[in-house]
Amino acid sequence: MRAGKVYAGVKLREMRQRLELTQKAFATRLGVSLPYLNQMENNNRPVSSRVVLALAREFGLDVTELAAGDSERVITDLREALADPVFGDTPPALSDLRLTAANAPRMAHAFLMLHRAYRQAQERLITLDAALGRQGSGAAPSPWEEVRDFFHYCDNYVDAIDRAAEDFAGRIGLGTDAARAALQALGVRVSLHHGPDLRRYEPRSRTLMLSAASPPETQLFQMLHHTAQETHGDLIEAVLREARFGSDEARDIARVGLANYFAGAAMMPYGPFLAAARSTRHDLERLAERFGASIEQVAHRLSTLQRPGARGVPFFFVRVDQAGTITKRHSATRLQFARFGGACPLWNVHQAFETPGRFLRQLAETPDGVRYFCLARDISKPGGAWRAPVRRFAMGLGCEVVHAGALVYADDLDLGRDAAYQPIGISCRICERADCHQRAVPPLEGRMRIDPQARGLLPYRI
Repeated sequence: MRAGKVYAGVKLREMRQRLELTQKAFATRLGVSLPYLNQMENNNRPVSSRVVLALAREFGLDVTELAAGDSERVITDLREALADPVFGDTPPALSDLRLTAANAPRMAHAFLMLHRAYRQAQERLITLDAALGRQGSGAAPSPWEEVRDFFHYCDNYVDAIDRAAEDFAGRIGLGTDAARAALQALGVRVSLHHGPDLRRYEPRSRTLMLSAASPPETQLFQMLHHTAQETHGDLIEAVLREARFGSDEARDIARVGLANYFAGAAMMPYGPFLAAARSTRHDLERLAERFGASIEQVAHRLSTLQRPGARGVPFFFVRVDQAGTITKRHSATRLQFARFGGACPLWNVHQAFETPGRFLRQLAETPDGVRYFCLARDISKPGGAWRAPVRRFAMGLGCEVVHAGALVYADDLDLGRDAAYQPIGISCRICERADCHQRAVPPLEGRMRIDPQARGLLPYRI
């Protein structure tokens, strides 16, 4: 539709062909001239109200069908596909997309299928990288990987669990006292212990024991995790049935993951948390103080704000250990992570271990030309006692640079300066960069050239 007028040339032509009528016969039945019908079928004229009435009278057409269909959706899909940097910086005008969707819908769908195949080829490379990383352990993913992929492919947002947690928090309130009171109402007593477990439940005495060495936000999270098991077990089981995991072990892992999801969503309910994130411009420390959460919990929750109709900034969230191994990964952006092995060493998340307690900022560009704002911070967890082992982690949080204006951390950065962007990749095996000084292994695609008479940064050239 354009300017309130209905352009339905493709549908008129398809209807005429389905009825096996010539243009002349069809025009006669509609009470219009042959040139007028020809102009309507080629979208040079809108379908007049007289023709709409004739279609209903002569052929029993539901007139709403003329304006219905997937034209607007195709236009939206075309705009999204053409935003891919592979097509350059100047996408076609919206008027051109409307003409394509109206006059050549099959061509538009063919283009979208081609672009989808291109993106799937990139995903297959990532999958191949993952298969190589398994070092011959077999084609089937492990239960742990299967569950991680479940959350990954639902954009780390599980609607039924998220809404149930939001409703629960609305009824009991926020904070440790509210969570403890909710457990007491269920007949569960909470006590602290000095053992190695963060949480342990004794069914006989109905006692939930929490580590006394844990910070308050961890204790709150563990209380809400147990509450999810007590009050929303049926809902969790329904989600598990729908997910159709391949093994009992995967279901057990996912059951814990969904209870964890409930706990995070109850600590930081979707509506209030999204509003606070926007009002603070995603200041992690202010959000942590407001909701009694840790920096990591807040960053993780930000990566889940993908509720249809109320989406937040699409973030990626990742946690790495000192070896660079990714231990958590979630992405609502186009950026995907190496499923096995280390992340790109040029990424600022690795430098966070050198500056504990500080946020590091980075403007980065991936080989596909997409630019990101990246935030990194050390989130190591103390052991709580002399000589107790310290768990060392760093987290990365980021978004495409088009959303960077919504983050307080990006205020004084020159987002428009090309030289400000650090080239990063996903995994050396699937990175296309030929001149990276940190490359560890050759790429899967691209031939190597060995020159015995010369040596550059690498012992080969791509």
